[in-house]
Amino acid sequence: MIPMRHSTIFKNRWWAVLWAAGILWFALDVAGGSDEAVQAQANNIVATDATGAPVTDDQARQLAQAINSI
Repeated sequence: MIPMRHSTIFKNRWWAVLWAAGILWFALDVAGGSDEAVQAQANNIVATDATGAPVTDDQARQLAQAINSI
């Protein structure tokens, strides 16, 4: 995975900084960054029940009351 030994990376602080930057870059590439389109889509998500019908505010309140009464 790493083209050199771990002990060689940490002998020089600049190699270590470069290695750490590569790890962060890889993580950002895999996990993805903050994208405005993705966040806008997440804000428009509507809660649905098991049948796929949208959940009304009244139904959400009833569920919250049922959970709180337990």
